[in-house]
Amino acid sequence: MGESTPAPTAEANKKSPMDAVIDAIEWVAAIFVGIVAADIFIAVVLRNLLSIAIPDSYDFGRLLLGILIFWGIAATSYRGGHITVDLVWANVAPRRQRMIDVFATLVLLLVVSVQTYTLFDKVRGTYYDNVLTFDLRLPTWPFFAVAWVGDVSAVLLIAIRTYRLLFRPHALAQDWPLERVEPE
Repeated sequence: MGESTPAPTAEANKKSPMDAVIDAIEWVAAIFVGIVAADIFIAVVLRNLLSIAIPDSYDFGRLLLGILIFWGIAATSYRGGHITVDLVWANVAPRRQRMIDVFATLVLLLVVSVQTYTLFDKVRGTYYDNVLTFDLRLPTWPFFAVAWVGDVSAVLLIAIRTYRLLFRPHALAQDWPLERVEPE
C-alpha cells in the first residue's frame, strides 16, 4: 500500500525555457486578477463609504476586465484547466485519447490565432479612431494592446502545448502528476 516515490533529482527539477515562459505568462495573468479585484474593491469602498467616485472607474474596470479575460485564456490554454466535456475521450484507448487531444488543441490554436488577428485590428482601430475614456480622456488603445499581448501569449502557449502533445507527451504528464487511487 505504501510505496514511496523517490525525491525528484536536480535534473528533473530543471525547467526548460518553455517552462519559464509558461510560468511567466501564468504569473502575469494572476497579477491582473489582483489588479481587477483591487480596482473593484477600492472603487466600491470609496463610493459607498466616502461618496467619492474614481474618475473613469467604470472604463478602467471594463478595460481591465478585458485584459484579465485574454490573459486568463492564456493561462488556461496550456494547462487545459478550462471546462471540458470528455464523454468520448474517457471511453477510448489512450492512443485515441492522444489523437483527440492533438486535434482539439489544433482547433483551439486555429480559433485563438484568428481571434488574435481580429483583436489586433481592434487595437489598431481604437488607436486610429482616438477612442478615449469618458472622464480623464485617456486613450484606450494601450489597454486593448495589453489584452492583445495576452492573446498572443495564449497562441504561444497553445503552440507549446501542441508541440509537446506531438513530440514530448511526457513533458505534459510531468506538469500534472497523477496519483493512482487504490481501493482500501
